[in-house]
Amino acid sequence: MERNYAIDLIKFFAILSVLVIHVFPRDNQIGLFILDNVSRFAVPFFFTASGYFFGKKMKNNRDSKRAFTRYIIKLLKLYLCWIFFYIVIDVLMTSIGTGNQRRELKEYINHFTFPDLVYYGKGTSGYQLWFLTALIWSFVILFVFYKFKKINHLLLISLLLNIIGLFGQSYSVFYAFPISTRDSLFIGLFYTTLGFFFAFNERLKRTIGKSIKIQLIIIFCLLTIQVTEGYLLEKVLSAAHGEYFLSTIILTFVLFCFALNNYNLGKNLFITEIGGRSLGIYVVHVFYIEIYDLILSHLNMTNLADSLLIKLFKLLIIFSISYLTYDFLQFLKRRLGQKK
Repeated sequence: MERNYAIDLIKFFAILSVLVIHVFPRDNQIGLFILDNVSRFAVPFFFTASGYFFGKKMKNNRDSKRAFTRYIIKLLKLYLCWIFFYIVIDVLMTSIGTGNQRRELKEYINHFTFPDLVYYGKGTSGYQLWFLTALIWSFVILFVFYKFKKINHLLLISLLLNIIGLFGQSYSVFYAFPISTRDSLFIGLFYTTLGFFFAFNERLKRTIGKSIKIQLIIIFCLLTIQVTEGYLLEKVLSAAHGEYFLSTIILTFVLFCFALNNYNLGKNLFITEIGGRSLGIYVVHVFYIEIYDLILSHLNMTNLADSLLIKLFKLLIIFSISYLTYDFLQFLKRRLGQKK
């Protein structure tokens, strides 16, 4: 399968956006609010790219069941390794704390629930791991509909679920949906299905034209609309802070069309190589955020934590160390593979 460099290029900006969301505070500073809302394209794009590559695997393999099984096992191994890692870190952090360690450890163990671990990907300090469980369940549903040749139906159903999910986010100001919607059913499923749909219908990329200048103007306009939607909901209507919006659907669609139209964009760029390793940065970066905050607390420098300059430094450090860590882990993996 020919590499699409543009997807990896956009994934670089997407993973950078994820770190921006996790590092910068969501407060009343309009600049940071805009930055946060611009960054909300990131996770939907990751889901769409994952669905696209999954669709390519299904399309190019005669034994789709075997390809699906290998894909799911790979994701399950990744999730289990990292959920175990964050559980160990949480236990260690509790053990070196100053409170009643035995009681806190018991409370930590007791708060785990089966749905949280198996479906929502919650329960540990590795809160970002919800992406992996959402991806796994989305692929399971996708594969079932694919085997029954009902992907068109799933695209419509998942779109409706995604819109319903908005009412568990910022649109709850109009109607409060009673369950959590940051999961596979209400976020992951639509965007992975959209990517899967692109894998079989790449002609969709023509819907935004061929001119790269026009495409970039459209993307800029949609980013502006997304920020405006977030501002109207949160600042004007006093809604809860939203993680995705109606405009995110169109923005993600256009971004992916852009990537398919300009597949060589970003070739030979270092940031494109980083974008290709975005999943590794994604799973590990929260650990380094915790370590960084712990060091600041130990040095009694938490009063500096909200400084813009310190936040930018934190962003650079977390991003760099996370990338280097993943690069080192991949090196170890290759060396161990050679020894076998």
